[in-house]
Amino acid sequence: MYMKRLIILALMALVSLNIWTGAPLFALWVGSQLVHGTGGLTMTAAAAVVVTLAATCLALLSALGRLTVRYDEITGRPPRTRQQAPWLRSLRGERAHPTLTEQPLRPVEYILVAVVLVACTAFEVWFFFFSGSPLGPA
Repeated sequence: MYMKRLIILALMALVSLNIWTGAPLFALWVGSQLVHGTGGLTMTAAAAVVVTLAATCLALLSALGRLTVRYDEITGRPPRTRQQAPWLRSLRGERAHPTLTEQPLRPVEYILVAVVLVACTAFEVWFFFFSGSPLGPA
């Protein structure tokens, strides 16, 4: 039981990380395969990058959703009810918003926040310390 939960959590982390790293790198690779010889960037290659990135990210998000449902099944957590966006709610306020005790956060939400924080921190470290100046040497 605990091993299955751990495996699913590890897969969630891997899929979340690949949304930030694997999907863009794969899309760039696909686009690079469409550039022939020493020619520059073509619209075909750019469109291929955009389409590949969108398709790969959608596939990874779908996999993340399926993993979340599977994790909920294993842990016995009831499926979440469909929530209406706050800006679409009635101003009369007839329905109270669920609290964290009524509807606690799922592990996938913690994983996604952690992956975003790691990705943003890694980008900032690269940008400020390793990227070099775009203006050239001073």
